[in-house]
Amino acid sequence: MLRRLYSTQSQNVVQTLAAVKKQELVQTIPFIGGEFSADNGPLFGVTNPYDGSELTKVMATTESQLSVAFENSQDAFDRFKKTTPRWRSTLLRKLNDAILANADDLARLISLENGKPLADSLGEVKYGASFMEWFAEEAPRINGLLIGSADPSKRISAYRLPVGPVGILTPWNFPLAMITRKLGAALAAGCTTVIKPASDTPLTALAFAKLCQDIDLPSGVVNIVPVEEARTPDFGRRFCEAAELKKISFTGSTRVGKLLLQQSADTVKKVSMELGGNSPFIVSAKTKDIEKAVDGMIAAKFRSSGQTCVCVNRVYVADAIYDDFVRLLLDKLSSTVQLGPGMDPTTTHGPLVHQRALDKVSGLVSDAVAKGATVLLGGNKRPDLGPTFYELTVLGDVTPEMEIYETEIFGPVASLIRYTGSMASVVAQANRNRDDVGLAGYVFSDDVTECRTASEELAVGMVGLNSGLISEAALPFGGVRCSGFGREGSVFGVEEYTVVKSVVEKV
Repeated sequence: MLRRLYSTQSQNVVQTLAAVKKQELVQTIPFIGGEFSADNGPLFGVTNPYDGSELTKVMATTESQLSVAFENSQDAFDRFKKTTPRWRSTLLRKLNDAILANADDLARLISLENGKPLADSLGEVKYGASFMEWFAEEAPRINGLLIGSADPSKRISAYRLPVGPVGILTPWNFPLAMITRKLGAALAAGCTTVIKPASDTPLTALAFAKLCQDIDLPSGVVNIVPVEEARTPDFGRRFCEAAELKKISFTGSTRVGKLLLQQSADTVKKVSMELGGNSPFIVSAKTKDIEKAVDGMIAAKFRSSGQTCVCVNRVYVADAIYDDFVRLLLDKLSSTVQLGPGMDPTTTHGPLVHQRALDKVSGLVSDAVAKGATVLLGGNKRPDLGPTFYELTVLGDVTPEMEIYETEIFGPVASLIRYTGSMASVVAQANRNRDDVGLAGYVFSDDVTECRTASEELAVGMVGLNSGLISEAALPFGGVRCSGFGREGSVFGVEEYTVVKSVVEKV
């Protein structure tokens, strides 16, 4: 069984916003036109997932403020697009430096409103900053082409220009990094932005707005418009229908992504979508180091208590090594996991973000067990630790008939599936899923042919070969099929925020 966790140290850890040492980072009103602007909008609470206590109230953006944000982004774009790539590169480096200089406080904010452990939060802050550094280096390299014409008297040139003001819609699970991964590319290209953070985690976004203000980011280039959950669908529609916005970048569920695509049709916006997944993790019998595979699975499955879009859902383990794999997995989890509040530095895994997440995970496990799955570890809520804690759980004997096989879990549950046959056959099995998604996949094997087969045939946008951790600024992040389209980060990230203009010159 997992160790019961609630260290005596956590009783003395500050679990409120008083833990943030630079209190001016704690902002609670919208950031529009370079200023924090109150407009008598409704207040909504931001809670600490650890105990359900209210951290503070945030003033929601009003309809009129949203219109002003759209207009400001357009006005600012007319100026910002004329700045030089090298100047924008310097601006991005200032943002990188500001994030890193305030890393500890930003990590505390993330842990308080998201629930993830401080170590994970600090990792997110550094990950988020890395996109500013990366795109600072990419900004001066947004180049065009000189193309030979069939007519010797003509010259054809193609330029990449900023697409225009951009609407950015981000999720709660990476409240800083999901902003910077999109914003870094947008600023590098010369775009202005209106950003709607998740209603569960607006404080990190507003703290980032304060950093933008502190480095004198030009007015209107970044606007951050928090809104309560009940009005999120209306705001999403407003983003899609706004004539001022020329692009939408969204990270979230496939269901919502499809709706945003429909709502963007009338204004023919450029759209990039990072949507749901159902990531497979395959461990071949030709894996020599089973412990390495176990460590990779733990990293890919249980980071942030399973609440990342590239977390593993289905773990396919070859029959010949299945028992050894399970034994090592259970031993490691039983001896290293410590559940607790994110603000406790001894915590390795925190709570789920809210009650709905807990209910979903609990329901999936109950359904699997009722249909024949075996609970090898965990499988219980932990109300003694807090209202949304769930034990890290390992299920054996999972089959396609179980809802957990077909559903993106977004929680700390690993579903183990014993397989026989070739790598090609298990890849084909992994590719079949009800929602036709394909974001990430992972394969452990010491056979070169198997690795090549998996990397070429897995119907996903990203493959980790003998690695459970794949995300970094250099990675072209994104999926295929119903997991979305477009890429974030890497050399491809800036292209999503540009359009090509062609010029034919008669000489």
